[in-house]
Amino acid sequence: MINALTIDVEDYFQVNAFEPVVSRSNWDAYPLRVVDNTTRVLDILDETGVKGTFFVLGWVAERTPELVRAIADRGHEVACHGYGHELVFRIGPDRFRRDIRISKALLEDACGKPVRGYRAPSYSITAQSLWAFEILAETGFSYDSSIFPIHHDVYGIPGARRCPHRIETAAGSILEFPLTTVPFSVAGRQFNVPVAGGGYFRLLPVSLVCAGLRAVNGREGMPAVFYLHPWEFDPEQPRIPGAGLKSRFRHYVNLSRTADKFRKLLSRFSFAPMGEVLDGLPGLDAEVAAPFGVSGPEKLTPTGQEV
Repeated sequence: MINALTIDVEDYFQVNAFEPVVSRSNWDAYPLRVVDNTTRVLDILDETGVKGTFFVLGWVAERTPELVRAIADRGHEVACHGYGHELVFRIGPDRFRRDIRISKALLEDACGKPVRGYRAPSYSITAQSLWAFEILAETGFSYDSSIFPIHHDVYGIPGARRCPHRIETAAGSILEFPLTTVPFSVAGRQFNVPVAGGGYFRLLPVSLVCAGLRAVNGREGMPAVFYLHPWEFDPEQPRIPGAGLKSRFRHYVNLSRTADKFRKLLSRFSFAPMGEVLDGLPGLDAEVAAPFGVSGPEKLTPTGQEV
């Protein structure tokens, strides 16, 4: 089974957890570490012969187009992570449309190839922002990987479909590759345990993550998606003053172990870019609004208000 390997290219100061203490208007005052850290990831992938999808912020592409070119030149897929890492459900349809159009253009200019895929910052396509799918289709994206079928204090659509599927909108269809979870029952209640990467990967034993991915591949017969950020390979990154305890824990836990755990994971599973994995799947069933656990019409339409 070939799984999708994805890297969300953003710098250490751009994460949603630090937004209360790091103003977006001051981002240019912080030293950029994203080039060196992404290059570190690229080198590991070269060592192992693995190719993946890099979801790059437009803000990063605008300042370091050479990094986007390097990603493409080294055989990886370039995809879109929005421009300024703003949560989709906060910015509303109009700003979202502008955000992804600008980002897509910057990425395509830098790499010289069409950009097919999108991932929302902090997985912020939620029950409050399902209108985003129609705008993605309208803007020329063919797939998305933003749905996290878990309970979380920022993101997530509990009860969302866990396998890759097709979403029909008034502007056309778009493929969705949800972040990978494993069902787990406690006292008669079922929960989805996240095994897709990020802080979950840094916190959990690598053996437990591998067991979850094997269950998805073997028992369920479906590909998994795995993600990390370049800053997760950088234990020496500057600490952000004023961040809360929960945010500091989520961001800094086990950074020194990421590279070794990542190499172990790459040695145990087969990975490829997300677009390639989706292209290799048979016909995918269509989903509309109701399967996401929210009420709605049979077509996903932009109904939110700009905030």
